[in-house]
Amino acid sequence: MRNVVRIVIKEFHQFRRDPKMFGIILVAPVLQLIVLGYAATLDVESARAIVLDLDRSARSRELIERFRAADFFETAGYVESYDELERRLDLGDAMFAIVAPKGFERAIERGETATLQAIFDGSDGNAVMIASGYLSRLVAAYSEDVLVERSLRGGGAAAIGAVVPEPRVWYNPELESRYFMVPGVVGLLLSLITLVLTSLAVVKEKEVGTLEQLIVTPIKPFELMVGKITPFIILGFAAVVVVLGAMWIVFGIEVRGSLWFLFLASFFYIFSTLGIGLLVSTFSKTQQQAMMIAIFLGMLPMVFLSGFAFPIENMPEAAQAASVVIPLKYFMTIIRSVILKEAGFAELWREAAALLGMGVAILALASLRFRKRID
Repeated sequence: MRNVVRIVIKEFHQFRRDPKMFGIILVAPVLQLIVLGYAATLDVESARAIVLDLDRSARSRELIERFRAADFFETAGYVESYDELERRLDLGDAMFAIVAPKGFERAIERGETATLQAIFDGSDGNAVMIASGYLSRLVAAYSEDVLVERSLRGGGAAAIGAVVPEPRVWYNPELESRYFMVPGVVGLLLSLITLVLTSLAVVKEKEVGTLEQLIVTPIKPFELMVGKITPFIILGFAAVVVVLGAMWIVFGIEVRGSLWFLFLASFFYIFSTLGIGLLVSTFSKTQQQAMMIAIFLGMLPMVFLSGFAFPIENMPEAAQAASVVIPLKYFMTIIRSVILKEAGFAELWREAAALLGMGVAILALASLRFRKRID
């Protein structure tokens, strides 16, 4: 252990000579968390709409006025024809268009079904789904008011029984995507720090020739490997503490579940990312190669197949099968469940066991290859 401790001290001396490293590890994650926390959002604050009123009646104007009064919708102007409507949507002036057809008021007065056309720009499917939901609720509320008005005008018809849903939303009552995305950003930043920086640090030793100097010293390969990765374990935990603190201070998202279990799961996950970083370093001769391999073969598959932004259950079967070997998938489940759902070991032991098994396997494979390269 004396040799390992000396290597760890040597690594921290090297970090001290490179102040940028501490900035990358401790300051950059906080800045990235803030930027991504606000930028990586699926919320839609407002939807711009253009209006084509072909009926030009009191009823059509009344409904359009409701859209204008709603906080979610913003009127981007009126058009006189479908050709102009299509041109405005092509230019991206609005997310959707509202068309009140001819005979809209007449159908309402006759007690018939009156249709309102909504034409959406489907470039952003998520935004369209949210806007169409708001649109449906607004039109349903207007329809209910019309029925009540007709009932009162007819002398008060008997009330008709109905089933009325009363939805309740747990864990995120305001339905803000930030509560889903920010914990995921914490896992993503931990991956970036431990995976990319580990691969770069080892390759840097090769480039400057200090790795060969270490090899000729009476240090065993295992001691060298443990001494190289220990500082990154410590810095990784420091980054987790800093980022969780920033998440609480900036976004008001606190850890509701077991904090010790979250740190334990982070430790298991760091095994995986450090192992991948070491594995990348054995295939790379320069820091540029290490960066490219770490990003394209490590980070990108983790981002796309971990459930960070895209639900795994919506992916093709082949992609779902590939996600089984992605460590970040299990860590995403743990960190989001612990932070948002007050979950702990009893609920997430399977994911923790999967992380531990994968971490030990990846680190063992990387250790064997690393030892082979330096023997």
